[in-house]
Amino acid sequence: MTRLIYLAPVPWGSFAQRPHKFVQWFHNRTGGPVLWVEPYPTRFLQLKDLRRLRVPPTSSLSAEIPSWLTVLNPGGLPIEPLPGSGWVNRRLWRHTHAATGDFVRDSKTLLAVGKPSILALTLLKRFRHCPTLYDAMDDFPAFYSGLSRLAMARRERLIAQRVDTVWASSTEIQKRWSRHCNDVRLVRNGLDTTVLPPLAAEIPPRSSEKRILGYVGTIAAWFDWDWVYALAQARPKDEIRLIGPVFEKPIRKLPSNIILLPACNHHEALKAMINFDVGLIPFKTNKLTDSVDPIKYYEYSALALPVLSTGFGEMRFRSNIPGVFISQSISDSAELAEASFQFCRNIEYARTFALENSWEARFDGA
Repeated sequence: MTRLIYLAPVPWGSFAQRPHKFVQWFHNRTGGPVLWVEPYPTRFLQLKDLRRLRVPPTSSLSAEIPSWLTVLNPGGLPIEPLPGSGWVNRRLWRHTHAATGDFVRDSKTLLAVGKPSILALTLLKRFRHCPTLYDAMDDFPAFYSGLSRLAMARRERLIAQRVDTVWASSTEIQKRWSRHCNDVRLVRNGLDTTVLPPLAAEIPPRSSEKRILGYVGTIAAWFDWDWVYALAQARPKDEIRLIGPVFEKPIRKLPSNIILLPACNHHEALKAMINFDVGLIPFKTNKLTDSVDPIKYYEYSALALPVLSTGFGEMRFRSNIPGVFISQSISDSAELAEASFQFCRNIEYARTFALENSWEARFDGA
């Protein structure tokens, strides 16, 4: 396979994530061109979509497009949950069908789906002689509701049954699709070793008794504010530093030791993590997070940070890993925080961890 059509779940100009790393890896390994198909609305618009548009971008890509990649915007009305929506949108997809037809070289072209959609199903049927892959990186229906959730679940099932291979980003996703597909591989998330800030030969001692427990990422419906409140109250002399866009605001006044900082680009985020004593991943344990393998875990660990996390998704399987502390309830957060402060950080272990969990190692192993 020397060509790739990738139906992306996020825009090319967004914060670099698993989709960006996948297409970069494909090009590096094959030297072939990539046709990146931008996402379009696959559910009805909601008020929160308008709020997200007002959040300043944090991308370090600045929409730069390398010479080997073509970005294609299919467009589409936000009516996909409705019967017949594909027939309505297909007029908008004429350019997309023409461009994909010109790009395909049959068995030499991998058609990869990063987000279930009617357009993805249409292209899978049209190019049925191409090798196909579904990179199942999220429980997509869990992010939707009502008719949109039912429609997405049906589309995802049809796509998973039609492709040759499913990559599952977490144990829960692998378990789900193994009941429907023959070739399902566990391909967890990873990290980009090229953007990690250099680590000092030794961890410098803290100049004060105050410890910094930090989180970098989106604060949305999956963020466990109650757990964070409890931790802040139990550790009043320490600082909890939260960096990222806020889509789920706290319903109570924040304690003085919880500091909210604005979103930043990836380079600045990694530099901010260096100043943490402990990396936090305070997510709720529910259907929305059950299939999540957080990239933050890999980045914290690669920076030799102990990780204090709630027991959601893939994190619940990591309680026996050195430096990982999994909270089972609000009541144990203070005790685990103290244990994480006492953990002896190991620079060599962190460097080895980064190499073993790089995106290249992850995709090569698939």
